[in-house]
Amino acid sequence: MGVKGEENKESLDLFLKIGLDERTAQNTLANSKVTASLTAVIHEAVVENGCSKAVGNLLYTVATKFPANALIHRPTLLEYVVSSKIKNPTQLETALSFLGSVGPDNFQLNDFEVACGVGVDVSIEEIQCAAAEVLEENMDSILEQRYRINVGNLCGQVRKRQPWADAKIVKQVIDEKLYGLLGERTAADDEKPLRKKKEKPAKLEDQVRAVDTPSVTPSEEELNPFTIFPSPEENFKVHTEIYFSNGNVWRPHNTKEKLEIHLQETGCKVYTRFPPEPNGYLHIGHAKALFVDFGLAKERGGCCYLRFDDTNPEAEKKEYIDHIEEVVQWMGWEPFKVTYTSDYFQDLYDLAVELIRRGHAYVDHQLPEEIKEYREKKLNSPWRDRPVEESLKLFDEMRRGMIGEGKATLRMKQDMQSDNYNMYDLIAYRIKFTPHPHSGDQWCIYPSYDYAHCIVDSLENITHSLCTLEFETRRASYYWLLEALDLYKPYVWEYSRLNITNTVMSKRKLNRLVTEKWVDGWDDPRLMTLAGLRRRGVSSTSINAFVRGVGITRSDNSLIRLDRLEYHIREEMNKTAPRTMVVLHPLKVVITNLEGGSIINLDAKLWPDAQTDDASAFYKVPFTNVVYIERSDFRIKDSKDYYGLAPGKSVLLRYAFPIKCTEVIYGDNAETVVEIRAEYDPSKKTKPKGVLHWVAQPSPGVDPLKVEVRLFDKLFHSENPAELDDWLSDLNPLSKEMIPESYAVSSLGSAVMGNQFQFERLGYFSVDLDSRPGKLVFNRTVTLRDSYSKGGNK
Repeated sequence: MGVKGEENKESLDLFLKIGLDERTAQNTLANSKVTASLTAVIHEAVVENGCSKAVGNLLYTVATKFPANALIHRPTLLEYVVSSKIKNPTQLETALSFLGSVGPDNFQLNDFEVACGVGVDVSIEEIQCAAAEVLEENMDSILEQRYRINVGNLCGQVRKRQPWADAKIVKQVIDEKLYGLLGERTAADDEKPLRKKKEKPAKLEDQVRAVDTPSVTPSEEELNPFTIFPSPEENFKVHTEIYFSNGNVWRPHNTKEKLEIHLQETGCKVYTRFPPEPNGYLHIGHAKALFVDFGLAKERGGCCYLRFDDTNPEAEKKEYIDHIEEVVQWMGWEPFKVTYTSDYFQDLYDLAVELIRRGHAYVDHQLPEEIKEYREKKLNSPWRDRPVEESLKLFDEMRRGMIGEGKATLRMKQDMQSDNYNMYDLIAYRIKFTPHPHSGDQWCIYPSYDYAHCIVDSLENITHSLCTLEFETRRASYYWLLEALDLYKPYVWEYSRLNITNTVMSKRKLNRLVTEKWVDGWDDPRLMTLAGLRRRGVSSTSINAFVRGVGITRSDNSLIRLDRLEYHIREEMNKTAPRTMVVLHPLKVVITNLEGGSIINLDAKLWPDAQTDDASAFYKVPFTNVVYIERSDFRIKDSKDYYGLAPGKSVLLRYAFPIKCTEVIYGDNAETVVEIRAEYDPSKKTKPKGVLHWVAQPSPGVDPLKVEVRLFDKLFHSENPAELDDWLSDLNPLSKEMIPESYAVSSLGSAVMGNQFQFERLGYFSVDLDSRPGKLVFNRTVTLRDSYSKGGNK
C-alpha cells in the first residue's frame, strides 16, 4: 500500500471512530477539502479516540458548513458540541448562522448561548403537549388523509413551538399519537388516492385546458394554449388601475398614437422575452417560462429575446450565462436576439435623471435596516422631499463614485401609504463598487430589478410581458414607472409557477445544496435543474410535453407530482430506447449439462413491440454454460408468491431455456451464496412461471462487460420540503446508489454519450458523461413502473 493509501486508511479509521457510517466516511475521503477539514475538527475537538455517533454527526456538520469568516470561534463551538451543550442539528444550524453573522470580532458568549438554546432542555412532556396541539389543529386533514398525511409538515409545526426539541423524539411522538388516533395501518392507507378534478366553467382569461393523455381527443383550443393572449393591436386598453392614498387614480394605457408607433417598429408582430438572472442554473420551473415566452412568439410568428437580467454583479457569473444560452438551445428554442439589461445601462441612467426631474425620484441616505423599518411603519424617508436639483447633483456624484457604497440609494417617489407594499418607494439604484461580468468597471451604480425590468421591456418593444403569479403585486409599480416616464406599456399577464414534489426550486436553496456539497453540482441527476435532468437522460421533448400537459393557467395548481413528469419521460423512452440486458448484482449460475465453451447466439428483442418477422428488431446475445442472474432473483427458501430461483425450482431465462437449481455453493462463512449449479431443458418442456434476465460469459473464463450503474430516488422524503424549517434534514440519504461492477451483454460496449436503453426489468438508462474508454457509466433515467397513468393527475 502506498503513502496515499496509508493516509486514506488512517483517515477512514478516524472517521469511523467518531461514529460516521462507512458510506459517509468513504464519500468524505473522495473530497480532499472535506477530509482535511473533518480531520482538523476531530483533532481540535480532541476526540481522536472516538465519541458517540450523535456527536460525530455534529462534528461532520461543523467540518462541512462552518462559516469561513468566524474560524477563530470554532474551538468554542466544538467545546459546546463535545460537552453536549449543543446536542442536536437545529441548535448547531443556529450556532453556525450566529457565528457567520457576527464574524470574528463581535462574539459575545452570553448572546451565543441564548441564540442557540444552550441549557434549554425540552422535556418529553413539552414535546407531547406541542404535538397534541398540532394534531388538534390538523385533525380534519388527518382524519381525511390518515397515514397519507405529510408527517414532515406536522413535525415542522411542532418544532416551531419547541425549536430546541430533538427532531427524532418529535417524530417518534407524532408517530405514536397518529397510531393511537388512527390504529393499524391498512392496505387502503398505502393506496394513492384518485383525485378527480371538479368541473368548473373556465374563463378564457384564467384557464387553459391541458392535453395530457393520448386517450383524449383535444379541441383546437386545447391543442393551442396560447389562444388566451390578445393581439398586439389590442394593447390600447387600461392595463390596471393604481389607487393612491390621496384619492388620485392612475389608469395606465397606451394612447393610440403611442401604440401606432410601437406597431410600426414591430411590424405588428408578437415580441416576448425570457429574462433569467444569471445567478445559477435553470430548473424545470424555467422550462415552463421558456415554453410560455418562446412558445407564444413561435405560435404567432413573432420574436422572443433571451435577455439576461444582469443588474446584480455580485451574484452573476460567466459560467451561468454560458449555461443558460446553451440550455435554451437544448430545450429547442431559438432566441431572436440575446440581450442584456446591462446593454441599456446608459438609457436606464438617463431615464432615472428624467424621473428625478419630473419629481418622481429622490436620493436617500437611509441604511437598509432603516428603509425596512420605515416601510413597515409606512413612514416617509427624511430625504423624500429634498429639492430636485439636490437629488440630481447627488445622483451624479453616485454615478461618478464620489459617494461610498451603502451611503445612498435612488428611490422612486411612489406612495408610502398605499395598500400595496410594492408602492413603498422602491429602490431604483444602489452603489456597488463591483466589476460587472458584461459591462466591466464602467459603472459603480446598478439599477434594481423593479426599476430596470419594465423599462427594458418597453425599450425592446415587448408586446407580452409574461411572468409568474408572485409578480402580480408588482403590476402597480411596473405600470407606475412607465406612466411616470410616459413610455410604451407592454401587456402584462401572470401565470402559476411550476412546482414539483420531493424537490426544491428556490435558487437560494439549490445554490446551498451545490455549494455545501449535499449534491454533486448543478447537474446532479437528482436535481430538477435542466442540466441535472439532461444528465439523467431526460430529453427536452419530454420536458416540453410535460409542461404543455400542465398547461398555462392563472390558477395556482399547487404541487405537481413527480410521477407526472416521469410519465412523459417513460412514454418517450418506451418508443426510442432499445432493449438490452444488464445484471446489477451478479450471482453466478453454472449450467452443468451444457458443454463448457459452447456459445449459442440467441435472438433478443431490441424493441418491446418487435414483430417476429422483422430482423432489425432483434439483436444477438451469447448464451453459454456460465450465466449471471440478479442476486435478488435467488432464495434459499421458496414461497408461493415468489417467482425467482430456489433449490429444486425452475425458472425461464429470458430468450433462452428453463433452468432448474440443483446445487448451492456457499462461501467461507457458510451463509453467503457464491455460485448456483443448475441444469437446463433445451426442449423447453418445463413451463415455469418466473422469467429472469441474465448475462452470460462471452467466452470461457472471461467475465462479462463490467459497467457502473447509478440509481436515483427522490432527493427529499417530503412532498414539499421547502415548507419545512429544517428542510435539509429531510434529504433522502438513499437518493443515490452507485453499483460499480454490474454485468452487461457485450453489445452494450459500443454505447456512447447520448445513447439510451431499456434495461429489461430494471428501467430506462442513459450513458453518463463520467464514462470514458474502458469504463461505461449508466444513469437510471426512470423506472419501468408507471403510477401516474393509473392515478390522479396532480
